Amino acid sequence: MDRLQLVSILAAATLLLVVLELVRRRRLLERYALLWLLAATVILVLAGWGDGLQRLATALGIVDPPNAIFFVALGFIVILLLHFSAAVSRLSDQTKVLAQRLAIMEHRMRRLESDQRAPAPEREFGSERRRTPFALRDVE
Repeated sequence: MDRLQLVSILAAATLLLVVLELVRRRRLLERYALLWLLAATVILVLAGWGDGLQRLATALGIVDPPNAIFFVALGFIVILLLHFSAAVSRLSDQTKVLAQRLAIMEHRMRRLESDQRAPAPEREFGSERRRTPFALRDVE
């Protein structure tokens, strides 16, 4: 086992332990941890299994097998970035919808409060529409 392989194994094992600790402390959600665990496990297996790394490097046309580890790691980083970009986009849309709903609710609340504060004009019984404090529509 050469020095680069040993460093790769230690780095992948450290990443695996850090991800597990973050999940244990509830600082990383399980759905995001799965991708990190998969990446760390694949890199750990490739770093520890020299013959498999040599085969992968040959299949990919990579001259130096340790460079195959970096290629696989780069592939996982691209997948993680794509996954997180999709998550951020979804959360951005949800935030926009929630802000719009909050604005609508605040508008309705201010309108109801102003209706309750304003003195009611004298009306003949049943001649006009009236507002109820519980309904958002006019009642006949």
